[in-house]
Amino acid sequence: MAGTFKFELVSPERVLLAVDAEQVELPGADGDFTVLPGHAPVVATLRPGTILSRTANDKKAIFVKSGFVEVRPDSVVVLAEQAFITDEADPRFIESELAATEAALAAADSDEARRHHNMAIEQMRQVLVNRQKG
Repeated sequence: MAGTFKFELVSPERVLLAVDAEQVELPGADGDFTVLPGHAPVVATLRPGTILSRTANDKKAIFVKSGFVEVRPDSVVVLAEQAFITDEADPRFIESELAATEAALAAADSDEARRHHNMAIEQMRQVLVNRQKG
């Protein structure tokens, strides 16, 4: 298909999403970036945040706690440590993940780990707020 590329998001449990995307917005560790068809090859680390995938007929928001992305001109593959599609996840699941991340923050032994957990907490809280707005 002209104007699209293969987008796959894989977690340790399963393939969360496999679509022909027109655009994907990613929370890169060095800053957010958008991928369009024909993008230059990139390998990047992801920070906690929301990936937005746009197809001709749909838009999906996927929360990732961390992971890696490989971008090629005709495909994007995200390998996520932990991820969930925000509008499909049960709010109780998100709250339990939030509680687990808060516990991990309390046990963190480095500034980098504390920073990562704080970002994840902030982003998960935003997902919950967005879910409540409907």
